[in-house]
Amino acid sequence: MNLKALSEKLGLSPTTVSRALNGYPEVSDATRRRVLDAARRYHYRPNTRAKSLATGRTMSIGHVIPLSTKHEMVNPIFADFIAGAGETYSRAGYDMSLSVVRDEDEARVYRELAQNRSVDGIIVHGPRVDDPRIGLLQELGLPFVVHGRASETGAGYSWLDVNNRRAFARATRFLLDLGHRRIGLVNGIETMSFAHRRRLGHEDALSAAGIGPDPALMRAGEMTEPYGHAAACEMLELDRPPTAFLTSSFLAAMGVRRALEDRGLKPGRDVSILTHDDVLSYLANEGDVPLYTAVRSSVRAAGRRCAEMLLDIVTDPDHAPIQEIWEAELVLGQSTGPAPA
Repeated sequence: MNLKALSEKLGLSPTTVSRALNGYPEVSDATRRRVLDAARRYHYRPNTRAKSLATGRTMSIGHVIPLSTKHEMVNPIFADFIAGAGETYSRAGYDMSLSVVRDEDEARVYRELAQNRSVDGIIVHGPRVDDPRIGLLQELGLPFVVHGRASETGAGYSWLDVNNRRAFARATRFLLDLGHRRIGLVNGIETMSFAHRRRLGHEDALSAAGIGPDPALMRAGEMTEPYGHAAACEMLELDRPPTAFLTSSFLAAMGVRRALEDRGLKPGRDVSILTHDDVLSYLANEGDVPLYTAVRSSVRAAGRRCAEMLLDIVTDPDHAPIQEIWEAELVLGQSTGPAPA
């Protein structure tokens, strides 16, 4: 169905329907809802080429994916983010462009995308603590939104982040309140901004309890199930092993759980596990009492919101930077309990 046919179905002018679909403020909320409902009902999809010619935009958003495993972007959690972003693009008539590149080619690809005007904007994934991509994209003048933050302040550009430092401070305090004093941290790669903040939050809570950080109880690596298993196995062999583990991903928590079960230990009774849980569609931490106690945020919702923010900036180039920080929810599950006597 094209725009003209949809307009005839609704008894509205093509201009009104187009403005409703594209979020123009002069269309009433009631009319906008009516048009959007009809577009879904009749499976209307905008003519991207015609829209591109009318707006001067490509109607495409770019995602640049490095091949290396050192970015946490190859983690399957990324698929949920892309699914959320794709929902927003589809509603707005945008396509998604994925560029899979070698690490050393990433800057060149950004330059080519800007020079060729191949995309209207970029979502930046997996920001590092000091990320050169931020300055490069600002220099190129290519609209972008960062999923995360690349510095402590995050000033001067648009981003959406979870309050990782506060989430891990809260998670650590929860374990301390249960009597745990030796807590193994199974973190992500700590050149990544999110993992750096999570370690700081963990150390904040330990310091407030008068406990110094113990390097023997801290690991950093790519967040996979085998990594979680290996990290837990190493720490469980210590003369004074941890009585609890705090992990940076659901996948790593599964590895920790396997290490405990290998030794006949029961999670929540003998050793506790508290994890960050991204509310994954394919690994749901659900039930009347969830399997894991977790600090929870939805990566799919983050994908939807990052896409919305970027489209706002693409539509209005003079838009001020949009910056949002989300708090993680603490959900009680079966995997935590008082520290053993």
